[in-house]
Amino acid sequence: EVQLVESGGGVEQAGGSLRLSCAASGFTFDDYAIGWFRQAPGKEREGVSCISSGGANTYYADSVKVRFTISRDNAKNTVYLQMNSLKPEDTADYYCAADLLTLPCSDYSYWGQGTQVTVSS
Repeated sequence: EVQLVESGGGVEQAGGSLRLSCAASGFTFDDYAIGWFRQAPGKEREGVSCISSGGANTYYADSVKVRFTISRDNAKNTVYLQMNSLKPEDTADYYCAADLLTLPCSDYSYWGQGTQVTVSS
């Protein structure tokens, strides 16, 4: 059974940092791209960042470039999203997802349950 479990969300002040983790199981992790997505109340889901199966290629939404960094540890079947210089507009539910294709960073096949991030001003 494919499982993606997010952790690391919480409440942080603007300008602070959080690191999200996505632990995967039930599939050949090395074969899959992993993406981070977010959805704020009343807004459409947004592709935040995606990383290729080997980690060589990454994608970032313009809204998070420079501030967020995606990485993966294939030995631990885990992908991370380091979020720095957080802004109130980063407040959303964050989801990780897996797919055989890295791009587009949107309609991935397998999804986790999400973790909530709240940034206070």
